[in-house]
Amino acid sequence: MLLAILFCLLIFLPHALAQQEGNFGLPPPPPLKPKPKPTPTPGIEEQELNEGDTIRVSTTEVLLPVTVRDQSGRLVTGLKREDFRIFEDGREQPLTDLALRQAPVDVIVMVDASSSVASNLEDFRRAVEEFAERLAPEDRISLVKFDDRVELLQDWTQSRVQLRRSLRRISPGVFTRFYDALMLAAREQFQNSQRRHAIVVLTDGIDSQRGYASLEMAMAALVQAGAGVYAISNTEIERVKKREELDTLLASGSSSVQFNQLRIGDLREGLRVLDVSEQNLERLADVTGGRMFRPESFANLDSVYREVAEDLRSQYSIYYSPQNKARDGRFRRVRVEVRNPQLRAKTRIGYFAPRG
Repeated sequence: MLLAILFCLLIFLPHALAQQEGNFGLPPPPPLKPKPKPTPTPGIEEQELNEGDTIRVSTTEVLLPVTVRDQSGRLVTGLKREDFRIFEDGREQPLTDLALRQAPVDVIVMVDASSSVASNLEDFRRAVEEFAERLAPEDRISLVKFDDRVELLQDWTQSRVQLRRSLRRISPGVFTRFYDALMLAAREQFQNSQRRHAIVVLTDGIDSQRGYASLEMAMAALVQAGAGVYAISNTEIERVKKREELDTLLASGSSSVQFNQLRIGDLREGLRVLDVSEQNLERLADVTGGRMFRPESFANLDSVYREVAEDLRSQYSIYYSPQNKARDGRFRRVRVEVRNPQLRAKTRIGYFAPRG
């Protein structure tokens, strides 16, 4: 198992990604493990998918991790198979083809080591250790750090001791290859189709645009992997800092304002970028069936990770055999409803059918 993989521009370009090299001017990032995977296709939300897309689902049974909440936002457990309705491309699937089964979860814990998180790593480590303790014994965790490179610090483990040791190896970096990290994790780490997949990432979500992947590519890879993204965004923490500094400068008098025009402009642009980043993180969470959190301080990380663990432990694992048996490799849009109109179900937006 490789425990630290550096991005390298001289790596051999896999055939599945070769056609997109001209669009970015860079070869793709190397895998976390030496198993090349196909290129995800952009435009997943709009279903703008090409027939040549490679498919991750290889069986006729689809697994949907589903979270159910009431109108107050409380998690709802104890529902039965007959309480759910599954729609695929608008067509309801027969209840006879639907099953609820226990499915352990594989969770990738990610941390952005290039943002303000870097100066609050102890809060992060403490929160993750508690998070791991709240998972079921059969669940597995891996740990990925990203900045100007993506590092797999801990491959899949059920050992809390190994995880604790790996957390001590996180060190600060520069730049942020956020989309590369998401795409690599989706392609390389999630291989077991009988387990639920989730990514819990602490980040401001601002990609430095120095990598290979785009937001659309990362999002498509996540949907292909069936991985729900739980985005813990430190954008609100950063926003408060920038807003306080900006307000101080603007209230310091006309001559001071004139003198600090460049800094004022930087702060305003920084606030705009944070707004865009939050929108992208929200989009990632919605498309993949995850959630987004905006803690107001790093001291609140414990409660946020605790809530994520509760979400994962309360998920339903719904299996169904699609009525559409065509092995055409196309994207299928999925919707889950609960028969009780007071409840709301959330899952990923769809999956890729088998091919061949």
